[in-house]
Amino acid sequence: MALIITKDCINCDMCLPECPNQAISVGKKIYVIDPERCTECVGFYDKPQCVEACPIDCIPKDPAHVESQEALLAKQRKLWQ
Repeated sequence: MALIITKDCINCDMCLPECPNQAISVGKKIYVIDPERCTECVGFYDKPQCVEACPIDCIPKDPAHVESQEALLAKQRKLWQ
């Protein structure tokens, strides 16, 4: 399951440098996460680093992009071929 940044984002820039897949970018009003690149840090870390870095806890799992751990790992491997 990819992650999503909610409208509560304060644009603090803490999440952007933490993403190993470069899935986070600046959106029109808040940061956004590309679900095609987000692996929840599977293959890199035990926990999503953007979630760990976020000071206001505005990065939940995106129910519109449900993926298993195996699918996330396969996506990570494909991105880093």
